Amino acid sequence: MSAAVAQPVTAPLALEAEGLMHRYGRRQGLDPLSFRLAAPSAVVLTGPNGSGKSTLLRILAGLLRPTAGSATLRIGAEDLPPSARRLRVGFASPELAFYDELSVTENLVFAAEARGLADPRVAVATALERVGLAARARDLVPELSSGMKQRLRLAFALLGGPAVVLLDEPGSHLDDEGRASVARLVDEQARAGLVILATNDEREMKLGAQSIELRRRGLGDPA
Repeated sequence: MSAAVAQPVTAPLALEAEGLMHRYGRRQGLDPLSFRLAAPSAVVLTGPNGSGKSTLLRILAGLLRPTAGSATLRIGAEDLPPSARRLRVGFASPELAFYDELSVTENLVFAAEARGLADPRVAVATALERVGLAARARDLVPELSSGMKQRLRLAFALLGGPAVVLLDEPGSHLDDEGRASVARLVDEQARAGLVILATNDEREMKLGAQSIELRRRGLGDPA
């Protein structure tokens, strides 16, 4: 099987935030912000630790409810509520963990079935090939190096060819070859849909056509 690329979105796609903010108890996790992003594009999200990069990605993925404001994913004429985004949004972060007692394939098949993908094993094989992990498909997760585990997280985000891919520190633990794979994947997704990567790595910051800078107290304008 040859490596498949992301499938182009056939309907207009826009991701919008309006007055979006989040608090963790008394602590401000994300200062209020508003923006509008449209596909196809690659967007880099930057900012110091604690500025809300991971929080914002989790909200956009539908995994965290904002304290105030709204985040809207519109594909064509349809607004997808957070509960319906799992089929159209892929998300990977350093906190993403897998079952040690399952193989690479078994972990991703479980995830693909939970998302309701039509052919989980084909989706898994395609994602593993895209990230260069096909040869380790039968390995148990503890047998993987930290870099390979990061590739597995990227494969998780790519399952089913989502229209939007959200990547939190995608180059973590990757060598030069792995970082080149990230650059290639970002380019593929940027041509087909929308990719947002949260990073402060100067090499990865060059991958975006637009940038949003989060500050400890406020949001920078998109570049």
